[in-house]
Amino acid sequence: MFTVPLTGGFTIVVHVNSGEEFTTTDYFLTHPDRSQDLVLASDDQDRIGPGLCWPELAVLLEAPPSAAGVTDPHARLLLLLPVLGDAAVPEEAVTAVGEALVAQGAPAASAALAGQLLHGHPVWGVEDWWFDEDEQSWLCDGDHSPRKIPLGDHLSPQQRAALEACLTPR
Repeated sequence: MFTVPLTGGFTIVVHVNSGEEFTTTDYFLTHPDRSQDLVLASDDQDRIGPGLCWPELAVLLEAPPSAAGVTDPHARLLLLLPVLGDAAVPEEAVTAVGEALVAQGAPAASAALAGQLLHGHPVWGVEDWWFDEDEQSWLCDGDHSPRKIPLGDHLSPQQRAALEACLTPR
């Protein structure tokens, strides 16, 4: 299990379950004031994903000050990359993933691998995303995406605003 601390007290918990026959990875968005976690992605039989678009993932690379858990921006990017499934990643994403790979020990010539990794998870691939101004949330119509509805739409207005502030580029 890995924890990726975010602003506003939110955390993405990455849970890897390795069994004899299969291995699954689940990504939960948690907050200490909420009893129910939000599922961003899961590659088990339910196949939930993608859970983030590039603008959101880019915001999550910097850890809050004095946070505990995975705080290195390169490690955060590579750990959260499987949740990404964005058909419109900018060229800067290839550069960022390439730099993260090299920082974590990959060969210097990793641009091709970075581009391949940005083609999305093998289960859900890439999808189109758009920002809904009324909902103040990124949405995705992917067959398996939990983001067809605004993330945290069942939360109180105050909690929802905190969540969106955590995921929205400043």
